[in-house]
Parts: sequence; structure tokens; C-alpha cells
Amino acid sequence: MYKVGSLEEMVMLLAAAMKEDAYAVSIAHEYTQRTKNEISIPAIHTVLKRLEDKGLLSSYESVPTKERGGRKKRIYTITTAGYQVIHELRNQREEIWSLVPKMNI
Repeated sequence: MYKVGSLEEMVMLLAAAMKEDAYAVSIAHEYTQRTKNEISIPAIHTVLKRLEDKGLLSSYESVPTKERGGRKKRIYTITTAGYQVIHELRNQREEIWSLVPKMNI
């Protein structure tokens, strides 16, 4: 299995969930909304590049839009290897959580 950090895992999950809307700005926004923690666009770009280099994400350029002043977006999609990694991580977490005793809180 690939070694990924918790931020990489979160970015992969968001890219998988967001489908064709997964680009750096939208991922950063969704990350902030979900975690209540700010993250910079350069930090997201670094993680996206690292995940693409590992073969866990792939990317393509979108069609230029007027809203972006004719600029393209780099859209990220999760690869088959990326899906395998997030599913393995989920299974590991569920297995560990099953060891934690239930508490009435």
C-alpha cells in the first residue's frame, strides 16, 4: 500500500466525492467547510502534485471560462490505485475503531 498522510487522505476523499468539480480552489473550500480548518491554495497544490506523482490522482485541464478570465482549471480525479488506497485506509480505521470500547457520552 502507498504511504499517505492524513491531509493526502482527506484530499483524495474530497477529489473522489467532488468528481468533475475537484480543482485546487474547490478542494480547499470544501476542506475548510468540512474540517473547520483553513488551508492555503499553495498547500493544496503541493498535496495534489504529490498525489498525482504517486499515481493516486490524475488531472486534466478544463475548457477556459469567461468567469476565470479565459483561464483553464486543472481538474483532479482519483485513480483506481487511489480508490484502493482510500478503501484500505477506511477498512484499517474501521478495524481499529471496532477495538475501542463503547462509551455512553
